[in-house]
Amino acid sequence: MTQLPNTVLSQVSPFPGKGLNNLVLSNSAFENFRKYIYDSCGIYFQDNKKYLLESRLMKRINFLGMNSYDEYFDFLRFNSGNKEEIKYLYEAITINETFFFRNQPQLDALVTNVIPGIIASKGRSNNKIRIWSAASSSGEEAYSIAIIISDLIKPKYPSLDFEIIGTDINNAVVETAKTGIYREYSIRNTPGYYLKKYFKQSGSAFEVNSEIKKYVSFKILNLYDDASMRMMTNFDIIFCANVLIYFDTKSKIKVVSNLYNSLNNSGYLFIGYAETLHMISKAFTVVSFPKTVGYKKE
Repeated sequence: MTQLPNTVLSQVSPFPGKGLNNLVLSNSAFENFRKYIYDSCGIYFQDNKKYLLESRLMKRINFLGMNSYDEYFDFLRFNSGNKEEIKYLYEAITINETFFFRNQPQLDALVTNVIPGIIASKGRSNNKIRIWSAASSSGEEAYSIAIIISDLIKPKYPSLDFEIIGTDINNAVVETAKTGIYREYSIRNTPGYYLKKYFKQSGSAFEVNSEIKKYVSFKILNLYDDASMRMMTNFDIIFCANVLIYFDTKSKIKVVSNLYNSLNNSGYLFIGYAETLHMISKAFTVVSFPKTVGYKKE
């Protein structure tokens, strides 16, 4: 079993120059990794995703200077550093494709229907709205929400206070989100008005300004971990887009149930276009908006 110092896992390979690009993920090793990943975070790799898992794990194995998938699997299971290494496993297996204002119909629904309705239901006793961007990747969704609330909601409701929490299982993208610095690819769909008002440009980099950052915080969170999910409570709105597609039915039911418990009564859940709660949960009421739907906790 390979023993590697925890402090160097994300910095340098302990065996520089050793790159094995012809490793083969055996069926038995694939089953081992598939079960390990599923048990730890609920992501399920179907049989036709074997090559994808093989290629993604190979990069990490080469970085660590190991000789086989079995050696890496043993390291994850038995080495004292596996709690640190699992962060890099999640970075290897997760896909992070996002950009600002990616789902405009959902943002429109937020402005025209959802937030005004929540404000009306809260009355004057509580003027704070809490929003959770679950699986927020590098933060573009969370900041997009903060921008539209600042620009379109706050002028109408000056006393409104709001908080947005972005979470993701991937440590690397969470750290990017905290910086609030993005390249042109991320802001390609952002209206010029918002770029001028809410970003600072330095060369090809665009940084979200402090006025928006103050509303948003980020942290690492595993949606499949019950203990962590029990800490996520009292949210009025949850966005959890393009996450359920990576789970099997059993995992979807568990995650959606936890999201339901995280919502306040009359709160809303938004998921991705290619996702549905059909056969997953009957606890929500489907609410139709122009070009999108939301799920309301009654």
